[in-house]
Amino acid sequence: MHFGQLLTAMITPFSQDGSIDKEGTFSLIQHLASTGTDTLVVNGTTAESPVLTASERKDMLKLAIQASTKQMKVIAGVGSNNTAHTIELAKEAEALGADGIMVVTPYYNKPSQEGIYQHMLQVATAVSLPVMLYNVPGRTGADMSVETAIRLSLIPNIVALKEASGDVDKVTEIVSQTTDHFQVYSGDDSLTLPMMAVGATGVVSVASHIVGLEMKEMMQALHDGEFQHAKTIHQRIYPVMKGLFMAPNPTAVKAALTAFNLPAGSVRLPLIPLTDEENHALHVLLQPFLPQTTLYAN
Repeated sequence: MHFGQLLTAMITPFSQDGSIDKEGTFSLIQHLASTGTDTLVVNGTTAESPVLTASERKDMLKLAIQASTKQMKVIAGVGSNNTAHTIELAKEAEALGADGIMVVTPYYNKPSQEGIYQHMLQVATAVSLPVMLYNVPGRTGADMSVETAIRLSLIPNIVALKEASGDVDKVTEIVSQTTDHFQVYSGDDSLTLPMMAVGATGVVSVASHIVGLEMKEMMQALHDGEFQHAKTIHQRIYPVMKGLFMAPNPTAVKAALTAFNLPAGSVRLPLIPLTDEENHALHVLLQPFLPQTTLYAN
């Protein structure tokens, strides 16, 4: 299973009353399809999955599968810190028709490397779907080691890793010690270019909501050996990639989508909207990319 280069960790659009905006979700998916996204990742961190109910997560996955109309693949985030519950979610995603699942290292309970391995093994062997591992130690308190990633790559349906530790050396080592069947993706937008330079396949992106076409062009340029062109694009979109994390994700990307007149809505507590000061700073960063009609008024 090849998920492509540009995977978008999709937000969950909310209506004014705080419920899921189903029409908005369809519109947003059409926008992503037209701006370079190869695969949607739903019900991940960017989707505010910790504050979605079980039925909302199920609805979002159904909507994504329906709206993607086979143009894009759909990966369901199913990770939790409870192995039995993760297996239930994985089986549900398989039954609903997802193309793959993403499984984060268990958070809060800080398992050992063997515990991480056994958790991933149990989930992967419970379904036939392709599995993407997700390592994000800054959020989970558990860092999957190079050795554990390599061991897990030997399980036939574990096919990818989203590496969000920010460690380019780790990506270098994993790529060099795994087969081509196992693909590593950057979990940080701003590290897409350096991680691809050492062998990563692409990125699981937040910024692709806003600068998807530019990211796709940058990755294609690198693939074609046009490094100077890739570097120029990287430098141009770097301020946006960093600025979208000025507040806890997905607060800023939802504000950015609103600036583009795209469906997003606000965030749910415990996240809070951007301050006026943050909103102004974000609009300054977005200005080169915004249609003239939506430029910030202040």
